Amino acid sequence: MGGAEAFVPLNPGLLEEISQFFRLLSEPARLQLLCRLRSGAADVNTLIEATGFSQSHISRQLGHLQRAGLVRGRRDGVRLIYEVADGALIDQLCSLVQARLRQQLESQLSQFPGAEVA
Repeated sequence: MGGAEAFVPLNPGLLEEISQFFRLLSEPARLQLLCRLRSGAADVNTLIEATGFSQSHISRQLGHLQRAGLVRGRRDGVRLIYEVADGALIDQLCSLVQARLRQQLESQLSQFPGAEVA
């Protein structure tokens, strides 16, 4: 991540797009649905059982994720099956955030006398 690429200032339009993307991911329900769908495609009833969310809430959140291109739906008879559209992107984002959180926690832990960071 800390490569030698030259910094290129972002134009206001691109900054707004990036901001909207992070706002999309800031909703815990959407993150929970993405995490569930990372483990395999599912229909709304399966997502209701997995999350406890209402059908309308799940449908609304999936709509946001679909419009952003993170989730796609496909018909299977009368059911609509949802899946992650770009698993590699979701994995990279999750890995990046997990690494950052780990780094922050290790830094905080190292401030305690006698604490060892694994």
